[in-house]
Amino acid sequence: MSVTAAKGFTAAGVAAGIKESGGLDLALVVNTGPSRAAAGVFTANRVKAAPVLWSEQVLGEGRLSAVVLNSGGANACTGAPGFQDAHATAEQVAGELTAATGTEHGAGEIAVASTGLIGLRLPMDKLLPGVSTAASALSEHGGEKAALAIKTTDTVHKTARASSPAGWTVGGMAKGAGMLAPGLATMLVVLTTDADLSAEELDAALRGATRTTFDRIDSDGAMSTNDTVLLMASAASGVRAEQAEFAEAVRAVCDDLGQQLVHDAEGATKDIRIEVVNAANEDEAVTVGRTIARNNLFKCAVHGEDPNWGRVLAAIGTTDAAFDPDALDVAINGVQVCRAGAVGEDRDKVDMRFREVRVTADLHAGSASAVIWTNDLTADYVHENSAYSS
Repeated sequence: MSVTAAKGFTAAGVAAGIKESGGLDLALVVNTGPSRAAAGVFTANRVKAAPVLWSEQVLGEGRLSAVVLNSGGANACTGAPGFQDAHATAEQVAGELTAATGTEHGAGEIAVASTGLIGLRLPMDKLLPGVSTAASALSEHGGEKAALAIKTTDTVHKTARASSPAGWTVGGMAKGAGMLAPGLATMLVVLTTDADLSAEELDAALRGATRTTFDRIDSDGAMSTNDTVLLMASAASGVRAEQAEFAEAVRAVCDDLGQQLVHDAEGATKDIRIEVVNAANEDEAVTVGRTIARNNLFKCAVHGEDPNWGRVLAAIGTTDAAFDPDALDVAINGVQVCRAGAVGEDRDKVDMRFREVRVTADLHAGSASAVIWTNDLTADYVHENSAYSS
């Protein structure tokens, strides 16, 4: 599993002292080649953290030798000094790789990612020595510790992999449990592959995968400043991957990690799958699904195991999607509780005792569909996000 499942990658996770808890808080993932092709997608938030601004700039060349990630501080809203800190971190990684390999590495091929509290500078006196510690601990078996080091409010670390009969593998790790909304959800994700692909091919596969996986998780309607998803290819398998097969493998890994994010969402007791069917087009299906997912009354009803279809219709009605209110159907866990915009089957037939709740909204306006995942709204979510300050 994880980022070292594919050949040509080493990783490490160490305690640099960034977190007051003393836990693992700095991860390093290195591509040992022979290729260093890479692609990335980032938050759509206009307020972008310094490491996002740095890494977007770096990815313009379509090449990465490594990514360094820290938890315990987001380095967001820290101005020019925060950007300088991201640059200094990349310089430190590049220096360590140059010393270890005897081959010159530059900061312009090192991505940086951070997660944690917004508005505070990172403790560079701890972070930079931590980079050196991580560099000395790099291993083909270091993927799990790297995944552990990027956790914040996550209760578990998240890893996934997919392999092709042709002989190549895609591996990945993710963090995320809150601020889960489109623009990738609040996540740091590193994906690796030993397939031989160009940066352009990686970019196409990554954007196609995130569009229908991470971008359709809407746990709490809050978009992060730090979202980063990176895909690096080492070509160490020596196998040239077929594009469609590779794209599906990347999508499968992203979907697996995305489901783990949903299941670990802060305070959640229900995972809610909202499927909008027979919409006029896919964009409208996504809009309707997202609107339902962001309706706090609906989310509270699901937490109380109340199949309140009226809240679903009320949410649909706030969108500009094409539909006839007198034609809307809603099913909850397979029971059509709303038929033709009015009462359907007996709501007492709906069993909502289990973790997953499935809602289907039929617009009867076309043939397009989309699935959005969200969670219930709980007192534990409110408590965690009112008490969280580090």
